Amino acid sequence: MFALFKNYIFSRRSLPKGTALLVVLAGSCTLPVSAVAEEGVHRGGAALMEEVVVTARKREENSQEVPISLTAFSENQITALKIRDLTDFTVSMPNVAMDEIGTTRGTANFSIRGLGVTSSIASIDPTVGVLIDGVYLGINQGIIYDAFDLESVEVLRGPQGVLFGRNVVGGAVLMKTKKPSEEFEASIRTTFETSENGGDNQYVMASMGGPLSDTLSAKLTVLYNDDDGGLENLFDGKNHGGIEQTMVRPTVVWTPSDDLEVIMRYEYMDTDADGTSGQSHTSLAGVDGNPGNHDPDSFDFSINEPGFQKAEADRFSLEVNWSVGENGTITNIFGWRDFEAHDVFDVDAQPVSRFHAETWTEAEQYSNELRYNNIFADRANVTIGMYYFTNDIAIHENRDLFGGIVIQDGGGVYDVETRAVFGSVDYDVNEKLILTAGLRYTQEEKDVKVATLNRNDPCSVVYGATCTFDFIDDEDWDNWSPKIGATYNISDDLRVYGYWTRGFRSGGYNLRNSAADVINNGPGPFDEETVENVEIGFKTEFSRGRLNGAVFYIEGEDMQRSVILLDPGAASGQANVIKNAGDAEHIGIELDGVFSLTETLILTANVGYLDAEYTDVIFDFTGDRVIDDSDQNLEIPRAAEWTYSVGLNHDLEIGDWLMSSRISYSHRDETFSSDNNRGHIPEQDIVNAGIDFYSNDGHWTVALYGKNLTDEVKWGGETPLPASLGGGTLAPLAKGRRYGVELTYKFF
Repeated sequence: MFALFKNYIFSRRSLPKGTALLVVLAGSCTLPVSAVAEEGVHRGGAALMEEVVVTARKREENSQEVPISLTAFSENQITALKIRDLTDFTVSMPNVAMDEIGTTRGTANFSIRGLGVTSSIASIDPTVGVLIDGVYLGINQGIIYDAFDLESVEVLRGPQGVLFGRNVVGGAVLMKTKKPSEEFEASIRTTFETSENGGDNQYVMASMGGPLSDTLSAKLTVLYNDDDGGLENLFDGKNHGGIEQTMVRPTVVWTPSDDLEVIMRYEYMDTDADGTSGQSHTSLAGVDGNPGNHDPDSFDFSINEPGFQKAEADRFSLEVNWSVGENGTITNIFGWRDFEAHDVFDVDAQPVSRFHAETWTEAEQYSNELRYNNIFADRANVTIGMYYFTNDIAIHENRDLFGGIVIQDGGGVYDVETRAVFGSVDYDVNEKLILTAGLRYTQEEKDVKVATLNRNDPCSVVYGATCTFDFIDDEDWDNWSPKIGATYNISDDLRVYGYWTRGFRSGGYNLRNSAADVINNGPGPFDEETVENVEIGFKTEFSRGRLNGAVFYIEGEDMQRSVILLDPGAASGQANVIKNAGDAEHIGIELDGVFSLTETLILTANVGYLDAEYTDVIFDFTGDRVIDDSDQNLEIPRAAEWTYSVGLNHDLEIGDWLMSSRISYSHRDETFSSDNNRGHIPEQDIVNAGIDFYSNDGHWTVALYGKNLTDEVKWGGETPLPASLGGGTLAPLAKGRRYGVELTYKFF
């Protein structure tokens, strides 16, 4: 089967890129075997050899034992790699893009195996679900933040619908915060970072926790970030892209008995940031920006509205773990999150006023998951559960067009309610063969009220509810998400697996409706999309490292697409439309591994190849009123053909200190950022490097690092603008090259 798959890929497209890295990954398995580091030493590069405990199957187990494609990072690995937030993983995993959308700070736009979204509208459900401490986050806003004091991060590739439900057709990102330890611990970390294209960035992070009694422990984590901005606005010569952020996270753990654990977590985050650093450059259609038109290979931009974002987020979870019987565990996780944001940004990306936007977002969600896990007859590992989720969203947008000649207000109110039951079993047929089966039933209801933006009618959706809703509707969907698979343990260190599963992405509505043709391009509803995935993979570990690989085939039906179409009837000249556009297939291969070249030199490497294309199109992407080959042949956005990375980490004892040095190179092919291929994201070649010094007593760590040393230009997306708005593009810039020094002291 693998040979047929390989022949299929090579027959469809030449593979000039990444083949050398494939050889490196395969050849590394023949390296001589010796110990990497002393047992228990997990500083510097040695931390990369750790086996990470994950919860990908709703139970704790070694990542190498889980028969799905995943990449997991422990606390020590996150520290060693200087991961600041989730975007630091942007180009470091095969077939994974963890980008920030750019138009609003902290808004995730993640894509895995070519399944991603191209919109920041809060009512558009993600393809990659993000869960923190087991709680699913219902909107993508406010997700990207500092990764300090995390116990682990898991990135699961492929649909995860059975155990995680809706909106995980691409995969899931699981973040787990640290609990208080069994002994008192405290640490403080301060970081100073400077950007070549802007100002300075300072972090102060601290945590303290431990036992308060025999049954009670607590921990407090705080973060303060003051960033002057990593870019310069040529309009006024000031730094731009700055942020001031405060986060407080208390955690309390109560264990009244050996069989019962109660974990209470709360997090408050306050953000005050600049608006979008939008660059206008010549669009893919050849239209220059007017009057500002900048080199797309530069960090130049000039906007007369610096904008801002003010956001507050509160998150609370209550997790109860109760051991029952010999092997059984009952787990209940209640979650609540409240998010509010107020944003202003310069949409035309020009030093003149043609299109400025102001938005208010409010979202409050509740969820509860109750599940039971047990091992029956020493063969069947069974997980069953039920899930409830509700999310209330309100969005208001104000558009200032042509210097105030046209003022538009609109938005919508959106209520989501989801119920689900699920079950999964892993059955040991014998010592070698394990069979897997799972099923989830989901029922979902959505109610919506929309006030169309295409009018000059001052009002408010969020405050006072003075807008007139011209579209009111409700819809419900139900869906079955099955999975069947098998794992075969060839030996204690080598296993192969295969499975088929189906997931779905919720249907819904567009709260940013500005289309003049509300019959054909109105708020919706658009239907759910379904994704079926077949994956065959292997996982192996040996004394000098580990190597994992997988091949997959994804078939998507009724794919939801968000397209900005030219609309002469709209005041801005264009409208955002969301439709079920057709079917697609994604075929790919992934390899990733960690290898000890010597006792002190560690190699990390991965490569992903993806071939994604439409197989049937029923939507006029190009806006020419004809559905033909010009629509069918469009490339799927955020589906890079090649992604790969390689890194070297070296540890050296220097007296009473350990010096750990590292360098990594990551590549991601150019991709389109819009469904109609009118905007793109440039090819990325990222080089990061650093040197850490660890004191042997474990108290001090001094780190020097550089990120994006090749000063690669990157933007979250690229939106072409009509001539009436100045032409060119809105391309939100990310930071370029930057250097930092970090000092950490641990008390224990």
